[in-house]
Amino acid sequence: MKIDILTLFPNMFAGVFNESILKKAQEKRAVAINVVNFREFADNKHQTVDDYPYGGGAGMVLKPQPIFDAVAHLTQHSPNARIILLCPQGERYTQRKAEELAKESHLIFVCGHYEGYDERIREHLVTDEISIGDFVLTGGELGAMVIVDSVVRLLPGVLGNEASSVHDSYSSGLLEHPHYTRPADFRGFKVPEVLLSGNHRLIEEWRQKESLRRTFLRRPDLLETYELTEQQKKWLEEFQKNER
Repeated sequence: MKIDILTLFPNMFAGVFNESILKKAQEKRAVAINVVNFREFADNKHQTVDDYPYGGGAGMVLKPQPIFDAVAHLTQHSPNARIILLCPQGERYTQRKAEELAKESHLIFVCGHYEGYDERIREHLVTDEISIGDFVLTGGELGAMVIVDSVVRLLPGVLGNEASSVHDSYSSGLLEHPHYTRPADFRGFKVPEVLLSGNHRLIEEWRQKESLRRTFLRRPDLLETYELTEQQKKWLEEFQKNER
């Protein structure tokens, strides 16, 4: 996968992209990440990328020209790239969206600052508008980091254990079950007996049930669209009775 990030503050990405899984993914050549200062594409001698909004109002608005030209340069050989605008007005980001983007070969992220974007960038350039939550940041850089991390870890060969991403919270539609490790008894707090039994069928059943229980208690909204099995329906009835 190729990832380009258009930003006015490229140094913000140095630490995040050069540590941990993202660094290893680049070393394995699972992904190539390129951070571009789109100020370099401004067509004026002062490299101005913003201007006052028509009609008046507070703040400055990013001009279309530098961003259009930067994207044109980056898509010369990949016209089908997904061009993603980081914006609080965009679609709420989810694990399902991460899985969708992980299937692409080229992603371009546009990180804005100031009051906002010229509307023609939204209407005629980008393919997606994404928000990582219902709050406002000073720019799109942090949102881009979050999305890149969540997408890259899904690429083949990036994680040491390929099953890790499959069992993550939200990947199955439910929150992940609890995890335990040694010692089996820590200061009187004990690991559930079933996990010490060696019976893989019972362990898997316990994990499925606890995944459903945790979702029911913490994120019941996820169950509104989740298709339950007959066994899960029985467990859910059990949880609901215990809550009364």
